[in-house]
Amino acid sequence: MNPLDVIVIGAGHNGLACACYLAKAGLRVGVLERRPVVGGAAVTEEFVPGFRNSSASYTVSLLNPVVIQDLNLARRGLRIVERPFSNFVPAEDGRYLKFDGAGAGSEAEVRKFSIADAQRLPQFGQRLARVAAELKKWMLRAPPELGGPLVARSGRDLIASARLLWTFGRLPSEAQRECVELFTRSAGHWLDAIFETDCLKAALGFDAIVGNYSSPYAPGSAYVLLHHALGEVNGKPGVWGHAIGGMGRITELMAEEARSRGVTIELEAPVQQILVDGGKVRGVLLQDGRELHARAVACGVDPKRLYLQLMRPQDLPEDFVRSIRAYRCGSGSLRINVALAELPDFSCLPGTSVQPHHASGILFGPSLKAMDTAWRDALHGGFARAPIVEMLIPSVVDDSLAPAGAHVASLFCQHFDPDPPGGWDALKTAAVEAVFARVNQFCPNFRRALLGYRAWTPLDLEREFGLTGGDIFHGQLSPDQLFSLRPVLGYARYRGPLAGLYHCGSGAHPGGGVTAAPGYNAASEIIADLAR
Repeated sequence: MNPLDVIVIGAGHNGLACACYLAKAGLRVGVLERRPVVGGAAVTEEFVPGFRNSSASYTVSLLNPVVIQDLNLARRGLRIVERPFSNFVPAEDGRYLKFDGAGAGSEAEVRKFSIADAQRLPQFGQRLARVAAELKKWMLRAPPELGGPLVARSGRDLIASARLLWTFGRLPSEAQRECVELFTRSAGHWLDAIFETDCLKAALGFDAIVGNYSSPYAPGSAYVLLHHALGEVNGKPGVWGHAIGGMGRITELMAEEARSRGVTIELEAPVQQILVDGGKVRGVLLQDGRELHARAVACGVDPKRLYLQLMRPQDLPEDFVRSIRAYRCGSGSLRINVALAELPDFSCLPGTSVQPHHASGILFGPSLKAMDTAWRDALHGGFARAPIVEMLIPSVVDDSLAPAGAHVASLFCQHFDPDPPGGWDALKTAAVEAVFARVNQFCPNFRRALLGYRAWTPLDLEREFGLTGGDIFHGQLSPDQLFSLRPVLGYARYRGPLAGLYHCGSGAHPGGGVTAAPGYNAASEIIADLAR
């Protein structure tokens, strides 16, 4: 690489987005990726001969529309197909729910279970949308710095704090209460106070345990539900979709855009250490022995990996290292890609020809109680014997992923202890078997149709994608690790404790998911600092 202004560690979606914006500002940027492909956890790979699928991240909604436009992703060929409806939930009594938010179609579906819940649904949707709309305003803004040395804070922090208070203060009192509840209450208690139908609460509450190793009745879990309501697809808020070509198509196009702007991307180039001299970051040492120097280093890896593996403790403040050691990573998720000879045939809605429910988010987890039981089971036995599983079958809308007549499906499974007794290498086979038994409970043809699979335990996700504890969010989305507290108090504006060091990954605000917002926000801060 030629002399650089900024080195970006990690060619995930956030690192690539950050690099694109830095290059647009005229900076010389190099991206270093330890894997042989770009994309980080947003990649599309062959897992059985002839079958391709998204490997880690598997569905799209949170990718910010500003980033899509600024990085010319649609012009370069990105196409996202909306789900026919959000979730298909088979109930254990043989019925099912086709749920699509708070629309008229969902009201009719919910009415099959509860007239009262059907009547409550529109108001619930309005309340959730109102809070989500307010939070969206902060997705592409740096949060105010509320801690750390007073001299390090600026007028921008005062302005941002004032804006935050003004935004909250102008909300109706009902919306203010809703905001407080969503940041502090459990999703389970919040939903139980509104609805009575188990599968409806499951469809809504699943988002509270996605990548969140806790019960839906854990305080603060309501925010994780809200976090997943902040997205949109093709201009439609709250909608989820399939990226044609898989999630890797998003990052492939980001890499194309980055290279067109002059960014150098080096693959199979793992960083061994971040170089520090005189309290300032000077560059990186690669595992092959090369040193690369730059004015700044932006890190797309999670904070624990960054500070506890890529930096020397003596280069960091002691209190900061203590805070990072206490930072919680570990989402308790198991990912499986399966190759199928035919579509799943549901006992509650039979048929193996393509139907709308096959293209939706299929949830095997019919109640909040089942989610709570799964978490408690994992605490004692390492993994849930009746896991909560979301199945997506992208091949019903994307025939490039599987041979004609066959299909691929993503299974995203909760709850699996990030660090179980005995270790994941010993438990993996039994955990996968528990997932397959769960799916087969609702789709009796599943095992017969299974041609092959690949599974990633939390340990596999850490080994392959660098996700500490298998944490897809780079750190839990709990109230003490959000907004001005992410990753830790005093370092929320994408800056580390050393000059020239920046966070551009999901361990910074606004957190996890394929949003590209941390990369966007970090680039803005780096550009401003280097200009000074």
